[in-house]
Amino acid sequence: MKYVLVVLSILVLSCKQEKKYHDITQEKKEKVKDTLLAGIIEWQKELNEEYEDPETSPLPDRYRKDFKTLDFFEPDTTFVVIADFERTPEAIPFLMPTTTDRQSEEVVYGIATFILKGKKHKLEIYQNRKLMLQEEYKDYLFLPFIDKTNGKQTYGGGRYIDLSIPEGNTIVINFNKAYNPYCAYNKKYSCPIVPGINSLDIEVLAGVKAFKPTKK
Repeated sequence: MKYVLVVLSILVLSCKQEKKYHDITQEKKEKVKDTLLAGIIEWQKELNEEYEDPETSPLPDRYRKDFKTLDFFEPDTTFVVIADFERTPEAIPFLMPTTTDRQSEEVVYGIATFILKGKKHKLEIYQNRKLMLQEEYKDYLFLPFIDKTNGKQTYGGGRYIDLSIPEGNTIVINFNKAYNPYCAYNKKYSCPIVPGINSLDIEVLAGVKAFKPTKK
């Protein structure tokens, strides 16, 4: 009987410890999620401020004067991925076509591999040859992509994500921070055309939606 009580005590203690570990792990996950959501909301706020400011807005005056907010998908942390990142130091620079006659000199800085919505994906991440020479943009990376929402919920030409050179062999890609090229709002801009290789065979229901100006 004494042996049984000892065993039961051990089991109860073990269950309590497992529950405590589970609670701590769940609490950490919730904190990470809350931090991500707060970051997404802050990014949306800053983007709206940029588009409202006549000094930084890509919007023509006729749209900007009545501008309130861009149309965003609801923040969704499942669209934040930690991708394996393979650097490509031997990549040869190339001229990326744009929506005008201009060409943008880019180089494939690395390739991101990740799982999203149950599928494995690969995306090329680029570094602009001119921007890399500027102190402010020396760590700037450019991720253009297209997905199954283009031409429906989102801009037909795809969207962009700004990234920074990571320290290690992984890179965080937050699709909630995907934004439209400026030429989605104003044809006077010259925007890089998304390379076909950066096509995702899923719907990325995150980030900025297609622009629908309010006409008055």
